[in-house]
Amino acid sequence: MPSLNEIRATFLDYFAKNDHLAVASAPLVPQNDPTLLFVNAGMVPFKNYFTGAESPPAPRATSSQKCVRAGGKHNDLDNVGYTARHHTFFEMLGNFSFGDYFKERAIEHAWTLLTREFKIPAERLLVTVYATDDEAHALWKKIAGLPDEKIIRIATSDNFWSMGDTGPCGPCSEIFYDHGDHIAGGPPGSPDEDGDRFVEIWNLVFMQYEQFADGLRADLPRPSIDTGMGLERVAAVLQGVHDNYDIDLFRALIAASKALTGPGDAASEPSHRVIADHLRSSSFLIADGVTPSNEGRGYVLRRIMRRAMRHAHLLGAQDPLMHRLVPALVEQMGAAYPELRRAEAAIIDTLRQEEERFRRTLGRGSALLEEAAAGLGEGAVIPGEVAFKLYDTYGFPLDLTQDAVRSRGITVDVEGFEVAMNRQREQAREAWTGSGQVAQASEWFALRDRLGPSDFIGYEASEATAEVLSLVADGVEVDQASAGQTVQALFDRTPFYAESGGQAGDAGEVEWTGGVARVLDTQKQAGDLFAHKLEVVSGVLKPGERVRLAVAADARAATRSNHSATHLLHAALRNVLGPHVSQKGQMVDGERIRFDFSHGQPLTADEIDRIEAEVNAVIRQNLPADLQVMAPQAAIEAGAMALFGEKYGDSVRVLALGRALDGEGAYSVELCGGTHVARTGDIALFKIVSEQGVAAGVRRIEALTGEAARRWLLEQAGVSRTLAEQFKIPVSEVAARVESLEAQRRRLEKDLADAKRQLAMGGGSGGSAPAEAEDIGGVMILARVMEGVGGKDLRPIAEAFKKQVPDGVIALVGVAEGKGAVTVAVTGAAQSKFSAVELAKAAVTAMGGQGAGGRPDFAQGGAPDGSKAAEGLAAVKAALAG
Repeated sequence: MPSLNEIRATFLDYFAKNDHLAVASAPLVPQNDPTLLFVNAGMVPFKNYFTGAESPPAPRATSSQKCVRAGGKHNDLDNVGYTARHHTFFEMLGNFSFGDYFKERAIEHAWTLLTREFKIPAERLLVTVYATDDEAHALWKKIAGLPDEKIIRIATSDNFWSMGDTGPCGPCSEIFYDHGDHIAGGPPGSPDEDGDRFVEIWNLVFMQYEQFADGLRADLPRPSIDTGMGLERVAAVLQGVHDNYDIDLFRALIAASKALTGPGDAASEPSHRVIADHLRSSSFLIADGVTPSNEGRGYVLRRIMRRAMRHAHLLGAQDPLMHRLVPALVEQMGAAYPELRRAEAAIIDTLRQEEERFRRTLGRGSALLEEAAAGLGEGAVIPGEVAFKLYDTYGFPLDLTQDAVRSRGITVDVEGFEVAMNRQREQAREAWTGSGQVAQASEWFALRDRLGPSDFIGYEASEATAEVLSLVADGVEVDQASAGQTVQALFDRTPFYAESGGQAGDAGEVEWTGGVARVLDTQKQAGDLFAHKLEVVSGVLKPGERVRLAVAADARAATRSNHSATHLLHAALRNVLGPHVSQKGQMVDGERIRFDFSHGQPLTADEIDRIEAEVNAVIRQNLPADLQVMAPQAAIEAGAMALFGEKYGDSVRVLALGRALDGEGAYSVELCGGTHVARTGDIALFKIVSEQGVAAGVRRIEALTGEAARRWLLEQAGVSRTLAEQFKIPVSEVAARVESLEAQRRRLEKDLADAKRQLAMGGGSGGSAPAEAEDIGGVMILARVMEGVGGKDLRPIAEAFKKQVPDGVIALVGVAEGKGAVTVAVTGAAQSKFSAVELAKAAVTAMGGQGAGGRPDFAQGGAPDGSKAAEGLAAVKAALAG
């Protein structure tokens, strides 16, 4: 019985032997389509080859592409764990012809691979073709010898594929495997087709038409082939099982989950399946550079992670579980996907942090849910906004909220939840609308095909003479640019670096006979075109003009220093904090360094000091930078660090800087196409100026080098000198004096707060029912307006008043700086009749606010208009009176 890894290798080897270029899986974050959240099909990385926007590197290709379907149009998330074949992460095996072979060869390859290489019995296979595709029908009879009843014509869009409303399209031919008559279900096209007996394992797409907006179609001049075979599905067939979760890969992951949580019973099986599936998608997304967050791709990742973590909680896992399963996944898939092995420490750290965070929010979310459901009887409904807040803020899926209240006969307003969810989706979708970038992409790819890639000479030079090849304004070529116009220019060669890898694009100047232009920025288009954003200052610039290009020298030198320093910083972070640290983003220019990295907590002063010390020690070595060009995999095997989620070309630049502080090898070795210093000493000085969190598990360091770092240190020294002069003490004593003043400030604030509380408490009789307490409907209430008292000081006052009102309500409104703060406490037997949250809400609403929060016995809220304090207390009394 072949393993999943063996099946993948057999597929790729077969097509490689048949003159297909074996292409490594692209990252899950699309590199060529900003409208997609994730790569969701095997053809996505080849999309521009099919549309003609980009020339393919070979006429035929094959790949095993990582795919995620857990957001947007293609979303299988909610079905995972409960069906035999739904996954959030899956591998799509495919073979592709870009205008080379067509239907006959595609069908020959499919039939040969399935029946000869995989040895699937022919009698177990049947196919579908589009209703009018007589050619495909005849080819299946000729090549496979299938009878008519096993070549099923389908008239629906199930067997007609299109890239969109317009563009390439064509009929499909799907191949099905018959699991046997012991399983319910009929063949495709029959009334029972939704059964599980006949399972689609491979889809052959024959791209032969161009679809136009008016509904007409024309034959493509070079028809193409796109196929997709789900690896998990074909593995189930070849391993003799009906359920994808019974294949070797999932058996191993589920066994690892059960080893940590206990075997459980049949009811726990869906939870183990969810954990195994979501472990794959979460780990691969993290390996490809996605970080959990509250928007975009990070939002989807967080939802996947928390769904799995919720199932770990249901299984009774007392400690975070997911991160402990990563080694089992790496063991299964690390050989086929080396990025998984390289990112293992980062994946473990991210999962651990996220699960610890989720377990904390699970408790807070449960409290909110209990508050929302308190006092509700059978047949009541939880508002959709509350359910969405539980989902959005605390990570509670809707089904978890429904499960939690179902036993009480309470339901959830699903429609209201969906309204809130759709509002969130609209906000997230703004990041993926594409806008002009998509509209102009075809223009840039057309220029790329006509002109070829830009010749970048900026590693060796900062000035050059060049020829203007093209001028582009608003996405279209123009024949000239005059003074005052801004255009994008392409040159036959350029020393200007185009923004890439976190290094800002170069600025500078262009001169020609009779004219001057400023280069404002340099960006990449169509992969390797260097587009220079020019503002023409004088003269007229035309294609064909010979020009002198000059990069801004000081900015280039500072950018080189900052970029090289980020490599040293990355190495120092891993040395000081641990191997889980990975780069999550950076931006370096001539001003400063901004470096984002994975780490779960703020850096201590000692850690920052050690990191700075390491970087500056390597700078002082003043060793030459060692640069080599080699194949990506060879570089990685030699120890070079690759960035998660990056897709590298056939050759890469490998930069080694400094000598390891223990004397063994280079200090930093990374793949990088940016510009760098000649020697580490050129950086001169490195100084961290800030460190902060920017997302869950992601920190950001901002730093300076060289002259900018020196000036910053001088400014800090100037501050210390100024303070020393004001205090009339030596500079060395400034820190102690500031600390003493801060301690004095805290004491004064505490004394003031105590005085406010004593003043607020004044006038009470000290008995069980003080003079101010009123009896309203049999409930004692102490209600006060407290001028000059803020919200944070009301709580201890309310706690003190509880001694005077042990059975009743305490309602306090503090007024400070024109605003109001409401605190309500409910004590004793009154808690069975009244909720502090509802009473506080009544007061806040009466004062023009939105609401309050807390527990049934204690709640607080704020209101914009403190002048309505009396109205707030009156609203509480009215609620007590009924």
